Amino acid sequence: MFVFVCAGCGAELTTPLSQVSLPVHARQKYGNGAQLPVLMEPGTFAVDPDPWGGPWPKWDEIDPGEAEARGIYAPVHALSDSTPGASVIAPGDIRGTRLIPEKRGGACCGLDGADGPNVACETCGLPVATRIDDCSLWQAVRLSPDAVHRVPVDGIHAAPLSWAELADKGEGTPPFEPIATWGGRLGSNHYWSWSPQWEAAAGHALAHLLAASQGQPVKVPDGLTADVFQRALDTLLPAGAPKRRAVLAGPGQPSPGASVDILLVPVHPQTGQTWTPTGPTASAYLVPLPLGVWRWLIFPQPYLPAPASGRIPQDVLRDDPLPLLPNHLFRADRGTFQHTLVRLPAVRSPWLRTIVENLTESTWVGLF
Repeated sequence: MFVFVCAGCGAELTTPLSQVSLPVHARQKYGNGAQLPVLMEPGTFAVDPDPWGGPWPKWDEIDPGEAEARGIYAPVHALSDSTPGASVIAPGDIRGTRLIPEKRGGACCGLDGADGPNVACETCGLPVATRIDDCSLWQAVRLSPDAVHRVPVDGIHAAPLSWAELADKGEGTPPFEPIATWGGRLGSNHYWSWSPQWEAAAGHALAHLLAASQGQPVKVPDGLTADVFQRALDTLLPAGAPKRRAVLAGPGQPSPGASVDILLVPVHPQTGQTWTPTGPTASAYLVPLPLGVWRWLIFPQPYLPAPASGRIPQDVLRDDPLPLLPNHLFRADRGTFQHTLVRLPAVRSPWLRTIVENLTESTWVGLF
């Protein structure tokens, strides 16, 4: 475990934290006026390898060679020029700091971090972090990599769970959930929708599916997996008989066989490593999915039952009212999709470059 200390005076700034993988939805901006929860689990931190925050030079101000050196292979509107490697934590795990009121940014209902670090060390006043809690953004504190140091602390250093343990004990992430709002629709303070985590996970995975397709049609498994991916794949890829097949694979699952070209596999939530197959499918393209999303696709539930009111025996669920469902087809998160796709070398292919360019023109209406 680690604590983060101020680089200026050495004061402790966090509780003891264990490192985990950065959630795929860390950069997601969801909806309009939505109240998103805390990004990180209490007691954890993750390192963001990419820069975040200003300054933001435009694409035509950046040398293409410099962009590729930073892992960007297709044009974007602008690139962050800040220092990469921020450590992301839950707001409740910060200690010994104070907000900088004049660094509120262009926030609507909270802090968006647009003006740079807005949290200072209480001891010496050095700006050390950026708190984010504005509407439509996941709540988090980003510790500035050039203003804090990570220090090991005594305690239990538990080894990451094995894939077998994750397959046995891991929990699925439901695809639908209530979204809290300010005011809400028709006076309500929430509405039922597809999970923001699923939309971000799908945006990330869809970019990989396109890269794996090699410009050919792709078929994914029927059911919820098709609801999430097939409409976008059929729209973005050429028509015709599918030539490449994608299936779900992972720990505890039977081998899909040698005829499979693409595998939808889980990502370890602690290490960030993608599950890797052995045998005939070892050469298949691996499309990463968050473990909770992958588990729900492997073990889907037909609907989310509503717990009965009152005192009833454990595990008894009522079957009315009818399950709540979103009122629109699934849409992948556009920002996560673009952020992922421009960082895949395959995007240098002309047909994939066209998809990136059309994203800025809102060509793919209804898919994102």
